[in-house]
Amino acid sequence: MSPGHEQNHNRPSQPSRLLAVLSGQVIAPPPIWLMRQAGRYLPEYREVRARAGSFLDLCYSPELASEVTLQPIRRFDLDAAILFADILIVPHALGQELRFSEGEGPLLEPITTLADLDRLDSSAVDMRFRLIFETVAQVRSALSPEKALIGFCGAPWTVATYMVAGRGSPDQAAARRLAYRDPAFMRALIDLLCETSITYLSGQIAAGADVVQVFDSWAGTLADDQFFEWVIAPTRRIVQELKRRHPQVPIIGFPRGAGALAGRYIEETGVDGISCDTAHPLADMRDRLAPLATVQGNLDPLLLAEGGPRLGERVDEILGALAGKPHVFNLGHGIVPDTPPEHVDELVRLVRQSRC
Repeated sequence: MSPGHEQNHNRPSQPSRLLAVLSGQVIAPPPIWLMRQAGRYLPEYREVRARAGSFLDLCYSPELASEVTLQPIRRFDLDAAILFADILIVPHALGQELRFSEGEGPLLEPITTLADLDRLDSSAVDMRFRLIFETVAQVRSALSPEKALIGFCGAPWTVATYMVAGRGSPDQAAARRLAYRDPAFMRALIDLLCETSITYLSGQIAAGADVVQVFDSWAGTLADDQFFEWVIAPTRRIVQELKRRHPQVPIIGFPRGAGALAGRYIEETGVDGISCDTAHPLADMRDRLAPLATVQGNLDPLLLAEGGPRLGERVDEILGALAGKPHVFNLGHGIVPDTPPEHVDELVRLVRQSRC
């Protein structure tokens, strides 16, 4: 299967609710899916994770990764499945050493110079990506036609922050400082990540993904001038090439923490939808962003974990604020591990029964 050419087998003949909203339609109640909807909060996920061995073994097993991708669809009847993988598959496929340590998260061999980049061995890219594409194909075959399948990648800037620091950090200072000190290196790294991410997302689409989302989880740590160079420009490059190859496939951007720059992000990248973090005001989503793209997000994952009356109140506030707009109900970031699955059940019920 060539990642450069869209394959239509196994795709639904009719657009799903998610695809309809991403095309600009208004549907009430809106479609709902949740970031990190497959994960540690589900007992069935934990059982599969224990069988898999390492986290990377789980990501690279099409059978097991397909199973955990489908688990939240079976349990909650959400409107879309999102591929189970990790944003660091791209640097791992490029040859950067990667391991996941319990309690520490991802650990990589830091890459901080052009010489480090030259030492990357990308010979495993095809093999590792092919396993992810097989997962996509298996999931699309198993999904009912009304359910959308979302592929994804980490945005170049966010992935670069991990590659440079060798781990996650609260402020991404290592990458930010390196971008000031050695912009030539950062441009070379971002260029490599752009090209590899295009190949990765295009392959997911060819395998059956109906939508793709670009996760820029650390976009909000950049100064405004740096935001354009390291967030908007690379994302625009990815979006333009994917639109050239797969013009019918919508793209959602998640520039977490973009705030006042979110409108510019939409206009200058060309995304079809924007995912908004918990801090993004509903009024701004409605008045400034919704005229530019389909909006999704905002609900606090910690409120979902807590549940109770405030969850229902906030759901009503979100639905009321965005009524009459193309809207996908989602969280402002991923589900946290201590979320009771019963609260997700309740959230889906609240959204589906709403009259907004």
